[in-house]
Amino acid sequence: MRGWIRFILNDAGGSLVEVAISSTVLFAMIFGVFEFAWASYSYHYVSDASREGARYAIVRGSTSCTNTPNLANCNASPDTIGNYVKGLGYAGINRANMTVTTTYLTATTSTATGSTATTWAVCSSGTCNQPGYMVNVAVTYAFPLSIPFVPKRTINVSSTSQMVVQQ
Repeated sequence: MRGWIRFILNDAGGSLVEVAISSTVLFAMIFGVFEFAWASYSYHYVSDASREGARYAIVRGSTSCTNTPNLANCNASPDTIGNYVKGLGYAGINRANMTVTTTYLTATTSTATGSTATTWAVCSSGTCNQPGYMVNVAVTYAFPLSIPFVPKRTINVSSTSQMVVQQ
């Protein structure tokens, strides 16, 4: 009986158990902070990519070939804009996880009760990338979340940018 009491009251090895538990929590938190920083970087990339895609589209409208004869990829299509955005080449971003959607919108102005209101509708026919129309570039990135002891998942990070076509 005395042997059991002495064994129970013995604290040898207690520090080893405390270090193991606390280091597990510490490393999980450190990896979580790294993943959060990486997710924040991905969000900033997606935001910048949508803005750059919209800027690319507004200077490559239907009249860009005549206004700027030496402009590369003038009269850009939604596929051209998507390829441009995917080719921006930010470090650590997997292009296969990215989706780029380009939509052109037309303005409709209505005057009711003395005030003018402008609404935008999706352009579905004709030349949609002409000056005065709006381009909407939406970029979605499937961010691969990988934190130790947590099942692997993806988080969709997205951003949209709208600008009016200039040429």
